[in-house]
Amino acid sequence: MTRFSFPTTIVFGAGAICSLPDCLQETGIKKPLLVTDGGLLKTDAFTKVEAVLRQANQSFSLFSGVHPNPIEENVEKAGKQFREDGCDGVIGLGGGSAIDVAKAIPVRVAYEGPLVRFEAQAGGYKLITGPLAPMLAIPTTAGTGSEVGRASVITIPELGRKIIIFSPHLMPKRAIEDPELTVGLPPHLTASTGMDAFTHCLESLTAPVFHPICDAVALGGLDLVINYLERAVRNGQDIEARGYMLIAASMGAISFQKDLGAAHSLAHPLSTDFGMQHGLANAVCLPAVMRFNREAAAKDYAKVAALFGINTHGMAEIEASDRAVEAVVNLNQRIGIPSRLRDCNIPEASLEALAGKAFEDSCHKTNPRSCTREDLLRLYQESW
Repeated sequence: MTRFSFPTTIVFGAGAICSLPDCLQETGIKKPLLVTDGGLLKTDAFTKVEAVLRQANQSFSLFSGVHPNPIEENVEKAGKQFREDGCDGVIGLGGGSAIDVAKAIPVRVAYEGPLVRFEAQAGGYKLITGPLAPMLAIPTTAGTGSEVGRASVITIPELGRKIIIFSPHLMPKRAIEDPELTVGLPPHLTASTGMDAFTHCLESLTAPVFHPICDAVALGGLDLVINYLERAVRNGQDIEARGYMLIAASMGAISFQKDLGAAHSLAHPLSTDFGMQHGLANAVCLPAVMRFNREAAAKDYAKVAALFGINTHGMAEIEASDRAVEAVVNLNQRIGIPSRLRDCNIPEASLEALAGKAFEDSCHKTNPRSCTREDLLRLYQESW
């Protein structure tokens, strides 16, 4: 038996941020904790959100201590502030980091014990049994899709790795997707976050789990990234492209309830150990992973090749699969993604240790081709 669920309410469109007071009222939030990072405080996006709250005479508390790769301490400090300031809900404003912290805060304030207690891989999702404080998500990047996801990814420094906290109760009650809040994102971050959305869609498509609805959503998300990411990178003021990339990011996160693959297992330790931006890590590692999967995922990769505009009629699936890999490499080049990990300051001497951590990561377990630790090391070496 399979259950299909797509419950997040999305408010989408240019100027959608004006709906924030209504969303707070609809979800019963009287005093939210607004969670973001320090860098976003200086942006037009934050100014717009703050203005909407002020104009509505909405009381709120501000927490701006989110790290680029969020750590347990961020959640602990934000949870403490939530309690001390008498908050009853959370707003996550920013990229996946801020939204992931915002999603973990209701767990922190509802349950005792360290966050690792709730790690999904160890069965911690069973401990999250009841409704949590409501949470709203406002993305300012188009990549992780965390605004519609049921997971939060947090680094535990003492363990030297990321954990995934997973529960349907973590899902935001509302996602406000306003492309006007993303126009200030610089080209390199537009590119890397966009390839994060692409990787989510691709790896969920190829995950060997029966979910035809997610497969269709993933293909639709891939089509949007292929058609609009380059436009958004070249012209950050392109509202249409920005809007479709927000939708693509949400489609990626909706579809990866199927699970992900080896690219994510490779990417997670790169972020934990070296602070590499998650989408960038995915983008650099993805071509090697696709070559590794070229036979096991040939049928799906052939569909991706067609989305890139390649005439696959009469072409063998394996050839179309190879053409899809080439198309991804070319897309990376056109949007300025580095082709090698060495270009991202990842030392070659670290690859052995990274492979061990990648093997411990659960994402590769749903890769279309099974991975050994040695396979993951070879993929790092090929990407380096």
